[in-house]
Amino acid sequence: MAASANISPLSSSSALSKSVSRSPSFYLNKPKKTPFYIFPKTLTKRSSFPFKPVSHLQKPPFAICSKNPTSDFFSTNKTDPEENFVLSYSDDGEKLREECGVVGIFGDPEASRLCYLALHALQHRGQEGAGIVAVNNNVLQSITGVGLVSDVFNESKLSQLPGEMAIGHVRYSTAGSSMLKNVQPFVAGYRFGSVGVAHNGNLVNYRALRHMLEDNGSIFNTSSDTEVVLHLIAISKARPFFLRIVDACEKLEGAYSMVFVTEDKLVAVRDPHGFRPLVMGRRSNGAVVFASETCALDLIEATYEREVNPGEVLVVDKKDGVQSLCLLHHPEPKQCIFEHIYFALPNSVVFGRSVYESRHAFGEILATEAPVDCDVVIAVPDSGVVAALGYAAKAGVPFQQGLIRSHYVGRTFIEPSQKIRDFGVKLKLSPVRGLLEGKRVVVVDDSIVRGTTSSKIVRLLKEAGAKEVHMRIASPPIIASCYYGVDTPSSEELISNQMSVEEIREFIGCDSLAFLPIDSLKKMLTSDSQTFCYACFSGKYPVMPREVKVKKVGDFLDDGLNGPMDSIDGGWVKGPTNVNIEKEIDPVYQRSKI
Repeated sequence: MAASANISPLSSSSALSKSVSRSPSFYLNKPKKTPFYIFPKTLTKRSSFPFKPVSHLQKPPFAICSKNPTSDFFSTNKTDPEENFVLSYSDDGEKLREECGVVGIFGDPEASRLCYLALHALQHRGQEGAGIVAVNNNVLQSITGVGLVSDVFNESKLSQLPGEMAIGHVRYSTAGSSMLKNVQPFVAGYRFGSVGVAHNGNLVNYRALRHMLEDNGSIFNTSSDTEVVLHLIAISKARPFFLRIVDACEKLEGAYSMVFVTEDKLVAVRDPHGFRPLVMGRRSNGAVVFASETCALDLIEATYEREVNPGEVLVVDKKDGVQSLCLLHHPEPKQCIFEHIYFALPNSVVFGRSVYESRHAFGEILATEAPVDCDVVIAVPDSGVVAALGYAAKAGVPFQQGLIRSHYVGRTFIEPSQKIRDFGVKLKLSPVRGLLEGKRVVVVDDSIVRGTTSSKIVRLLKEAGAKEVHMRIASPPIIASCYYGVDTPSSEELISNQMSVEEIREFIGCDSLAFLPIDSLKKMLTSDSQTFCYACFSGKYPVMPREVKVKKVGDFLDDGLNGPMDSIDGGWVKGPTNVNIEKEIDPVYQRSKI
């Protein structure tokens, strides 16, 4: 349902101090060298979560795994650990979620409609909220709402957004029943006019900035870190306007790809590390377009020109066209590798690389380094399809559509009156029994996060008659949370942080399990390998998350909350206060003290 949302005018009584000091890289957990093995069934049974931490340096003998049903992994006097997950089906926590996507258009009379189409192309980056701000006669007009882009906008709504300049946003939310006020773009008035902003990313020093601003008299209307940016612009003394953005961004730490709109300018900015993608294109009539992915440019017939560089500000207006300036001294780029593993659409070019070609290569690497005798290769749709094609091509085994995905299942639905085992996965994925029965099956997926859905998929395939099920994962094991604009579970809930590869195989119940070796991943990226962020695989963070926001399954988070700041703090874990960071944050260290 579409609805309008306005931000209260910003207020602050004094200026904020200059740039917050930058912090060096650090480790959330000590980096674990995860070897590439196909493990035999040798370990003892366990009863339930939580699992005892194990060293990834342990090296069992190299051999093909034997069968091991998931039920064998647990003691018979314990309840099924997955019963907690079937009350209402959702794969939250089973996939890393990109928080949002942005678009900006300057110089087209159909700007808001083009923005609407571009947001459709970016819908995979966020499905729970959408908004557009258009500029007409120097007035910023905003329409935002919860739901899909097609739920929020129709012809009537778009007709209320005339003008040649617009920005848009799609949002993925983690929790919260009242999230409309957090749906972007945000619009605010300050003493020199109005400004709108759409943000993709996450600020790791958000709370420190918010507390300083509130101490100086600022009043906040949302619980989003993006609103901090508007307040910093409002209190800046810099002139002209785009220098206010530079001044504000000097105080930010973390990930941000943002588009701003004023009465006469469109501004795009990317953080100095370039964590999140942002590209520029141009339509045949000269209109300038910014978007999170090139698939949005393709849909609205804009030609891709280049990326917005890390640490760059691009200002577009009628007088000077497109102007570029360096935002900050930018260190080596640290672009999110998961854009190529999962987030981006296969038809996009992200960080100068074809996403399709990257995923195809991931599958080829798995087939080369983790071969197994099989009859058919299938994928977990849709994110595992391209990697599965690469695996099948390299292995010389036919790729088949062994799992059919239903596109009409909502995130939650009414539980059956009589419990049906794995009913959520069965509603979303249907096995093709005639294809699987009696076959040795390789199933390719993009990642394993918590492992519960993977175990259900393996059981589903075996119930459909598969003789053997071999899991191949087109990413290295995820051992650490992301703090740069990706919704991830806490590190304690990441199965690869708590278990060895063999223990994961036993929990999932597959006949063999192999992850993409990180060294092979870097080798495939060649000279670009140093420009990517691998924090989720190593625990080494390019920017220190001094205020750690993590998702815990079932916890409420600071998303659309109505209440005091104390309630928002319930979704945050306090960051380190001294240099002994590992001891303060590392969950393995914390458990060892108990």
